[in-house]
This record gives sequence, structure tokens and C-alpha cells, in this order.
Amino acid sequence: MTRQTVIAIDGPAASGKSSTAQWVAQRLGFCHVDSGALYRAATAARLRDTGGDDPERWTEADVLNAARRRVALVPQNNLFVPQLDGAFAEEELRGSQVTQQVSRVAKMQGVRAWVNQQVRETAERKPVVVDGRDIGTTVFPDADLKVFLVADPWERARRRLVQQLQRSPSDKEIAEETDRLVQRDSRDARQSGQAPDAVLLDTTYLTQEEQVDRIVALARAVTHRGEGTSVD
Repeated sequence: MTRQTVIAIDGPAASGKSSTAQWVAQRLGFCHVDSGALYRAATAARLRDTGGDDPERWTEADVLNAARRRVALVPQNNLFVPQLDGAFAEEELRGSQVTQQVSRVAKMQGVRAWVNQQVRETAERKPVVVDGRDIGTTVFPDADLKVFLVADPWERARRRLVQQLQRSPSDKEIAEETDRLVQRDSRDARQSGQAPDAVLLDTTYLTQEEQVDRIVALARAVTHRGEGTSVD
């Protein structure tokens, strides 16, 4: 089956990939695919299987078996969203238990291959905006447009806390979250590479609307150069 148009948005944790990609997809009339949600879903599936056993003992085979049995990527409005055991479980996927273990799961090569295949299959069905850490380098090296988002760690931490706390965080809270993000950047470094042909976009001093406008403009320029594709 012929692949549809793909916009790949990569970047480190809390760089705003997912929310930006979702907004870009809405503006373009594409579907949004959050590859990170699939890693979270695989992690949550294994947690449901374990009954609280030590994640240090998890094997790749155990995680894959849980993911294949429990996780499905399904269309919902302009999104592809993971379901767990046939139901949406966003709160569970974003919970602390999953967050603590998802980096471990994302390092498992078999799980990465499974996630990548699920994501590639979405682009056979609809034009997509996909965000993650290696979308432009591994999942869609031939993506029509690749964007790599970066931002100062302090600003990334501040944005994340505002989203989580629904208030302005203190400097102490931001400093603690910055430390956590830097540590996660180090853990995830092998999976977070910028494609040589990606457009680097520093969002430190941009509003989300400004970064979305820039990516939409890039996407329209690229797709209009294609074989008659229009995203107006």
C-alpha cells in the first residue's frame, strides 16, 4: 500500500512535540500519531500483567507479549490513540508508575520495532503528523518534512510544570524538574537523534501558536512541491 504524506516531529522530553504535532495535524487536516503514547501503552500493559513485580526483572519478551495482547492503535477523530484492553486509558498512560518505567521499555529493541510498525501502518491509511524521538531517523527516514524541536531545559521544565500543576511553579520546583529532565535526556540520548535533513526549531522564546505556524508553513511548502498534494 502506498504511504500517505508524513510530517515527522522529533525532540527531547518536554519539548512540546505531542501538543504541537496535534495542533499541526488539526491545521493540516491530517491525523496525529504520538509514538510515545505507544511506549507508555506497552509499559502500562506490562504493569497490568505483573501485579507489582520488580521492573528490573522485566524481559523484552514479557513486555512484547503484554503489548500485543492488550494494546491497539485506533483512530479517534483526527488522532490515532492507543487503547488498553479495548478501552482508552489516558490517565493510566500518563501516571507516575508508567512514567517511571517507560524509558526502560523504550530501550528494548523488540518493543521499538513493534511500535515503529504500528506507526508505519497508520501512514498507509491517512496523512499523518507523527511525533517521537526517532521518527525522522528510523521510523520515517523518507518523511516529507522532518522537524526537530529543542528548547532550553529550564523552559521545558517550566512548561511541563505549568501543564501538570495548572499554576506558575516556583524556581525551586523548576530547578528540580530541570534536573529530572536532564537526567532523562541522558538516558534517552541514543533514541533522540536529529535527522541530517531535519529543520531545527528552537522554541525557547516562541509561543506554541508561533511554532505551529512555522511548521504548518513548512508543511504546506513541502507538500505543494509534491505530486499535486494539497493540504489547504
